Amino acid sequence: MNQARVGLLVAAALVAVPLTASAQPKEQPKEINLDEPETPAEGTEPAEAPEAPAEGGGDEAGLGDICKIDPSACPTIDLNKEAAKDLNPETYAVQQIYALRYHRFEVNPYFGLTMNDQFVGHNGPGLAINWYLTNVLAIGVNGNWYAGLNTPSDFNFQTSRAARIGEPITEYQWNANANFTYVPAYGKFAGFSDFIFHYDFYVLGGVGAISTRPIAVVDPDNRTFDWKPKLSFHVGGGLRIFFNRWFAAMAEVSDYIFFDELENPSVAQSPQDRSTWLAEGKSFTNNVQAQVGFSVFLPFSWEYRLPK
Repeated sequence: MNQARVGLLVAAALVAVPLTASAQPKEQPKEINLDEPETPAEGTEPAEAPEAPAEGGGDEAGLGDICKIDPSACPTIDLNKEAAKDLNPETYAVQQIYALRYHRFEVNPYFGLTMNDQFVGHNGPGLAINWYLTNVLAIGVNGNWYAGLNTPSDFNFQTSRAARIGEPITEYQWNANANFTYVPAYGKFAGFSDFIFHYDFYVLGGVGAISTRPIAVVDPDNRTFDWKPKLSFHVGGGLRIFFNRWFAAMAEVSDYIFFDELENPSVAQSPQDRSTWLAEGKSFTNNVQAQVGFSVFLPFSWEYRLPK
């Protein structure tokens, strides 16, 4: 009787447990607002932040890893002492100049072509030699040779024949100048895919002499003129493109300024009188010419010396 009664009580307990659990209400999902910090529930304490490592404890975790990579560095380098040293690094924000000019000679052969005289061409070879006192300032000389290469133009021939008059023209023999050269800008540009060209601009000015004489046009049967040197002034500017550190192609425009003598357009009663062959006064003349050539810098190489 007692055993049957115990069995009934156990069976009733097993049935009551799931019924009680199913009768409890389900917990609603909690909304989380990411803009506001989460507050701990009532009756609970906030979690404490992890403690920072003790001073000097980073050696084993950080600096000690270097010993694993290079064990030979551990006994010879005190990393803490090295890290405490003051650093004075020198940073060069701009690339070093590709071709230095300081204390170098520039030898510049070229050929000049007349640009502004429609009646006669004064073409000829020339040579310039410069010595750079600094990287941007140089002193030097240049000269041009014209004798035998002066050519009256076809335009002059056609004009003289059509108008039945002769235009006074002159021919040049030589020209020499002492110059100052200044390089205000230099840089580089890309060309031919990834090839880098370095260039510089320069301007120059100087003083010298030029030897000229009139070409007898009005009365060539009686008049012959002698070469005479005249004071001249030289101004110009150009561009150099470097192919390496000592060789460059150059193009320059120069103006040689002087006062020239012209043939007298009228014939005196006595054609043999030499004092009547030249026109009165002198003519202000600009001989503008394009000069194309190359530059060679000597010595060919050098060594950079950076500040310590």
